[in-house]
Amino acid sequence: MKQRPRIYYSDSQKALMWERWKQGATLHQIAGLFGRMHSSVHRILAETGGIRPPRRRRSSRALRLTEREEISRAVVTGESIRLIAARLERAPSTVAREIRRNGGRAGYRAALADQAAWDRALRPKTCKLAENRPLARIVSEKLRLQWSPEQIAGWLKHTYPCDQSCHVSHETIYRSLFIQARGALKKELLQHLRRTRGMRRSRHHTQKTDIHGKIIDAVSISERPATVEDRAVPGHWEGDLLFGSRNSQIATLVERKTRYVMLVKVDGKDTETVVNALIKSARKLPQELYKSLTWDRGKEMAGHKRFTLATDIEVYFCNPQNPWQRGTNENTNGLLRQYLPKGIDVSTYSQAKLNAVARRLNERPRKTLDFHTPAEMFNQAVAFTG
Repeated sequence: MKQRPRIYYSDSQKALMWERWKQGATLHQIAGLFGRMHSSVHRILAETGGIRPPRRRRSSRALRLTEREEISRAVVTGESIRLIAARLERAPSTVAREIRRNGGRAGYRAALADQAAWDRALRPKTCKLAENRPLARIVSEKLRLQWSPEQIAGWLKHTYPCDQSCHVSHETIYRSLFIQARGALKKELLQHLRRTRGMRRSRHHTQKTDIHGKIIDAVSISERPATVEDRAVPGHWEGDLLFGSRNSQIATLVERKTRYVMLVKVDGKDTETVVNALIKSARKLPQELYKSLTWDRGKEMAGHKRFTLATDIEVYFCNPQNPWQRGTNENTNGLLRQYLPKGIDVSTYSQAKLNAVARRLNERPRKTLDFHTPAEMFNQAVAFTG
């Protein structure tokens, strides 16, 4: 069988490739620009885990090509090292070393010397986690607990404020995971990230589509009080259904100010079943901590009036095809996928097991809470209302 020829891309093509990848284009869309298969694009991007390599630059202190050409001409005419150095305003040792390492007086060529210097300068910086193995072990342990790199980085600074050796940026953790050549963190730890893909994607990338039902007498999110919008007081929640396999689902609720999460077992997605489960859940909290609920336009909340009548909790709805308007819940559902991945039957989870999952998420530090946990913030709110 004849082997297909290897596809090569120019530097300008790779630059365009990375630019489109950053903008959120898919592999197929990028490959279409060059009339190639998406696998050839994937090969380029996957080499560095979907993270664009930094652009190489010459040091301002290094010899320039024009200087090397001057050296080459001076060598041919037989000028001394000191005379060449004086004209270039360089140290004689710099000129002598340049000539010696690039063929001597007899074989020195400016273009070849310049390219050789560029090639020799490629020295990848050793990753901090590769040098500091105790720190790498701490990071690995927290990743296995489903902590995000940003949570780990923030927690380290919060826990060891005066020890710089225990600080590492979340970007370094991501790069160590996606770029295995760094040799710092094992690839198996990728499965503990919120998104378990093997290559980093742009924040602009999305494959989400939304199908919304029509809700009668829905109160628009634009009518929510200002105190809900600015998260000034606790007690305002966002909710949605999180789906699993075999037409299974659970209700997810998150409090906007504290990011506290509650999971509610529901036996069906019809509005009567969902509303009954939400009413039962709402009665577990004091009225001061459950004042409003913002939901998507899903048909499961068609019975919102009955929910409000039973609980005295006002329900607000996002605008059609705008689920980002309850972004706190959308983000939380993404975090929950680490514990409840797509493809599992969530109907097998008891309420007690769902409570345990919620507890794990509520005990994770959050950047938006200055790396306090939702549980800490919610308990403060409970104590204040009590």
